[in-house]
Amino acid sequence: MKSSLSRRLFLRDSVLFAGAAGAASLPLLARASGEVAAAPAAGALGPVQISANEYPDGPSPAALKAIATIAPLGGRYLHEVQLELLEELSRQLGVETKCLMPYAGSTEPLDYTMLAFTSPERALVTANPSYEQGWRAAGRNGAKVHKLPLRKDWSHDVQAMCAADANAGIIYICNPNNPTGSVTARKDIEYVLEHKPKGSVLVLDEAYIDFYDSAESGVDLVAAGKDVIVLRTFSKLYGMAGIRLGYAVARPDLLAKLKFYSINSLPVTAVAAGLASLRDPSLVPTRRASNRAIRTDVTTWLAAKGYVCSTSQSNCFMVDVKQPAETFIEAMATHGVMVGRSWEGFPTQSRITVGTPAEMARFKQAFALVEAGKRGSYPIPERRRLADRYVRHTGIQLA
Repeated sequence: MKSSLSRRLFLRDSVLFAGAAGAASLPLLARASGEVAAAPAAGALGPVQISANEYPDGPSPAALKAIATIAPLGGRYLHEVQLELLEELSRQLGVETKCLMPYAGSTEPLDYTMLAFTSPERALVTANPSYEQGWRAAGRNGAKVHKLPLRKDWSHDVQAMCAADANAGIIYICNPNNPTGSVTARKDIEYVLEHKPKGSVLVLDEAYIDFYDSAESGVDLVAAGKDVIVLRTFSKLYGMAGIRLGYAVARPDLLAKLKFYSINSLPVTAVAAGLASLRDPSLVPTRRASNRAIRTDVTTWLAAKGYVCSTSQSNCFMVDVKQPAETFIEAMATHGVMVGRSWEGFPTQSRITVGTPAEMARFKQAFALVEAGKRGSYPIPERRRLADRYVRHTGIQLA
């Protein structure tokens, strides 16, 4: 007997992907006891969270509608919906579905890539500063980790990276880079593929590529059969950090080595939200333009005050705050503004995530007060303490 509702047609033809208005946002479950925190008063702005490279507007209205619509079917695995996601990605990226593997975010495939291609004999070559999760995963695998400085223009020094270790297993490039937001040119990516150590793979982490107006993804290099693994995520511009959806793009033989560690069904809510986001043609350009305008405003303001910022094409940047970064971070928190962490070797630089216009206005106010040596009376929110505990417990570095 045929079902009265084809899941495939349900997903493809319903208002789920039509960009309809989304549901109202849910209040946070802020207390360990399970009590629901009271919603802030209309127009009020609570603690400003610009520390974890999250997108402040969250999932798009179409994605929220998709989640609500598919949730009643959450008792099923719905593998056909996951296949539909792969087919949509294949169409948009120009690669075969056999070159795609979805994950719950991009941290999973990053860890699996490190496990598959590094070892005590095969090192990781990366930059500093850059996203540290790969450092940790390779280190747990017994691999040497070579952390090379960025160039003066904040791009990756690919010549130095290729020469760092003749036995390297992975050369890792985050592009645009986290935490600097800086871009490494396509010609440099191609240089790595031509000059990397024999048997190594290039891992291109493109978590932030949607923010860059002139982005040149490395996905076409996969279609050309190169030794490259591209990691992408819906956590950033698509606003799905807590929903968890990402994917790896690589030759099937490279993906097979990642599959050795895990093949799981994805949350159907994440897959539906991802499909809805991909099928909204205005989402990326609209959010990209908004992020660029807000980022330009705040970095221009900081530069006018004499503070040097990294050249960013992302939703974050580094700023030299002219004092110990940890002291600055704590002082900003006393004014209710949570800013990003620092990186080893950069003791006076803090990463700033681009928030909403209202959040960045609060950032400017707090920054000026901290600059004047004034501390606030705001208690550090429980969320920050819980996030720190989570990182210590799991060993996973939040973005």
